[in-house]
Amino acid sequence: MATTVRRAVLTLPAAPRGPENPLPALRTPGEPHAVDERERAGLPRDMARQLGHEPLRTVLPVRVLDGYGRERTPTGLDAIVIENDRLRATVLPGLGGRLHSLHHKPTGRELVYRNPVFQPAGFALNGAWFSGGVEWNIGATGHTTLSCAPVHAAVVPAPDGGPMVRLWEWERLRDLPFQVDLWLPDDSDFLHVGVRIRNPHEHPAPVYWWSNIAVPESEGTRILAPADEAWHFGYERTLTRVPVPETGGTDRTYPLRSEYPADYFYEVPDGARRWIAALDEHGRGLVHTSTDLLRGRKLFLWGSGAGGRRWQRWLTEPGTGGYAEIQAGLARTQMEHVPLEPGAEFSWLESYGPLSADPAVVHGADWGAARAETERRLADALPRTDVDAAYAAWLPFADTEPADVLATGSGWGALEVKRAGLDLPGTPFAESTLGEEQAPWLELLHQGALPRPRRAGPPGPSLVSPHWRDMLETAPADALTEYHLGIAQWHADDRAQAVRSWERGLALATFRWPLLRCLAVAAQDSGQADRAAGLYAEAFEDLCAERRDDASESWAAAAPALAREAIEAQLAAGRPAAARTVWAALDPAVRERGRFRLLDARILVAQGETGAARALFDAGFEVADLREGAETLGDLWAAVSQEPLPDAYNYRMRPKG
Repeated sequence: MATTVRRAVLTLPAAPRGPENPLPALRTPGEPHAVDERERAGLPRDMARQLGHEPLRTVLPVRVLDGYGRERTPTGLDAIVIENDRLRATVLPGLGGRLHSLHHKPTGRELVYRNPVFQPAGFALNGAWFSGGVEWNIGATGHTTLSCAPVHAAVVPAPDGGPMVRLWEWERLRDLPFQVDLWLPDDSDFLHVGVRIRNPHEHPAPVYWWSNIAVPESEGTRILAPADEAWHFGYERTLTRVPVPETGGTDRTYPLRSEYPADYFYEVPDGARRWIAALDEHGRGLVHTSTDLLRGRKLFLWGSGAGGRRWQRWLTEPGTGGYAEIQAGLARTQMEHVPLEPGAEFSWLESYGPLSADPAVVHGADWGAARAETERRLADALPRTDVDAAYAAWLPFADTEPADVLATGSGWGALEVKRAGLDLPGTPFAESTLGEEQAPWLELLHQGALPRPRRAGPPGPSLVSPHWRDMLETAPADALTEYHLGIAQWHADDRAQAVRSWERGLALATFRWPLLRCLAVAAQDSGQADRAAGLYAEAFEDLCAERRDDASESWAAAAPALAREAIEAQLAAGRPAAARTVWAALDPAVRERGRFRLLDARILVAQGETGAARALFDAGFEVADLREGAETLGDLWAAVSQEPLPDAYNYRMRPKG
């Protein structure tokens, strides 16, 4: 069977992604994968340098996705199927290009963990993320902001003359174009994935990449990699060098033998072949290998404790088996960002396929023998030289222009190409992809001014790169321009100037709440809790007065988003009565959401009504957008009860203390 590519529709029980949060993401993301400054002193010099290289201050210009719920209905998802007589790969271009399934036809085995539902959860840098398959993580430490976003997709010629699927997008956190080429040669047991990241700018860019592979997990699953040491990172935010496979009296290469979630970044020796495998009790499973540029290898495990198991159930439906993650990245750890010079590119090739090894050796007590057996079987199935040859064959095709378009991503890349006059062979960002969100910025580019909004509503997305900031600074001053200029200045860490821009805009504004909210965040950032609470109360009152009952997504999302922040600000300032006033002004349906039932409980505790808060827990609620690593539920439960935290509310990812 010759390799084929076709469109398909994958029907899954799915929760809606929901509208974007219209409030600009001014706060530093609460990323749990950060190493405390004091922990860096004893680390290797190159690692310590890259750990501190260009960390994110915000996720601007990307918007937060926190409007999803947990009610799932059968939903058709656009899919692309790449197939030969050995493998069938299913890709979801509307969800970051996720490789949802990799099915080995001769054995009938699914090589990756295939989630039977689409359930967003708060794990991405900008919120919504879902588990399963292979995720292309680009941008900054954490799950990519493209997790639940569409990407461009098309068919291009493969090096062997067959079809190849190209995925590409403009990554907005770092303003970098990238592509992922999926090439399945005829009769091959391995899917090749060519990746290229380009820096078209005149300044170096920090780059982050990890291919995140979810694999089925059981008591007999063992993760193997060519390393005798690893860097352990837990949610205590410490990075420690540990032996492999055993540490603390436990063999950590079996994911279910650990209690708490953790990362193990394997210390692969220079010159060693880059690979990682997940093999079951029969010695069968998935192996991943790559060219040498992709140096990092990692195991993420949920562990067998109550918190990890609860998260696993949260991400799928009852009765589904668990998973672990094996990963491959540009750096040794995920906390690092690698500089990419102006006009340069990073490119490499990965290969994914089945592997079978002797289970007696793979699961034996001799770690060296288990590794050697796995690597020998990999060499038989796919020699290292074949991977290098596939990369050399693929690279000349990376510039080939796409032919048959399969899916369309965002218009942001087209806007940047138009602004800078970029030539990016192989990854066209067509002018036809420019849409309503890009239109005001296109007018700023051509006319030197932002257009007056055609209708009342929350302001559209901001742009924050230096080029756009310069244009905003020279544009005629009005409330909307000062609003966007302040956001760009805030992103550049010019906080004082941002506040001045927002204050100037406020004097010109008809609709004041967007600027008041920005000033409230600035007050919080500078430790002015009372001022922040007052500004938030004023902003929410203004929004309620101006809100239109036009049922638009942006209006529907604005009130809950601002109310949540306003309530938290009132509580932080010791104003529970003011928090209750905001909460009571919300629509009853909004107050019934899990997030607002949690806020209700917090207000009750602040008012001394712990019994009523406990009753809310007893009645039960689910916080759909609960963030990875959040301990809010456990902390609040401790304020209302001396009893152990019920399993339904236990999402703890680290030991207490």
